[in-house]
Amino acid sequence: MINVSEQHAPRSLIVTFYGAYGRFAPGPVPVAELIRLLAAAGVDAPSVRSSVSRLKRRGLLLPARTEAGAAGYVLSPGARQLLDDGDRRVYAASPPEDDTWVLAVFSVPESERQKRHVLRSRLAGLGFGTAAPGVWIAPARLYEETRHTLERLRLDSYVELFRGAHLGYAPTAEAVARWWDLAGIAKQHEAFLDRHARVLHDWENRADTPAQEAYRDYLLALDSWRHLPYTDPGLPASLLPPDWPGARSAAVFRALHERLRDAGAVFAGVPGGPAGPDTV
Repeated sequence: MINVSEQHAPRSLIVTFYGAYGRFAPGPVPVAELIRLLAAAGVDAPSVRSSVSRLKRRGLLLPARTEAGAAGYVLSPGARQLLDDGDRRVYAASPPEDDTWVLAVFSVPESERQKRHVLRSRLAGLGFGTAAPGVWIAPARLYEETRHTLERLRLDSYVELFRGAHLGYAPTAEAVARWWDLAGIAKQHEAFLDRHARVLHDWENRADTPAQEAYRDYLLALDSWRHLPYTDPGLPASLLPPDWPGARSAAVFRALHERLRDAGAVFAGVPGGPAGPDTV
């Protein structure tokens, strides 16, 4: 079993819970219910309470009362948009062989250099590679999410977005190897496989799917997986090294998703989240 304290931060697990189940609840999720649901993944009550407080300060969770008057939390509109955008990546099918790109070209005055740092950090977090100073590149399908992110952070006035093809001079595969740290991305896929391939193997060798166990294993797998499609923006397979581990890690996650999501929803007491690539 995965050591939650070593691999999964409580704050991240709370966000993952809302992404998988909490945002589909009919009303606010009571604090007591959050504590129960995170305890199933190995997180104690004080850690849940402190993490919820941090998420509230960041504007991701908003306090609200349930119909019975219990204290609870709902997602802020901004957090909901983040999760909706994230669905397109987290539950996406294999990336298409599309050779078009979105370019983000920015210029920030020296007097606002802190915004330059935030802009670079956000573009990197969206999966952009660096083609040149002030010129960042990503697969063209990330345009909508990029636009939403820049507008939400009020950074759009510093950026121009372009869509186009790479015309040279270096072969595109060589250029991609400069624009992204492919070795580092591959290591993250391998780490996901090391943690979760054996979990899938165990589930494949049993006929039952108990709700609490399914919920725990799905939440932990999703918490590990949901960061990877941002580190790895889904580059075309033809531009990647042979035996790229991304396809294998995606297959493991999809299999866990299909096996465990609905059973986990029973334990969570709410409808399940996105069904996967066929519905996103």
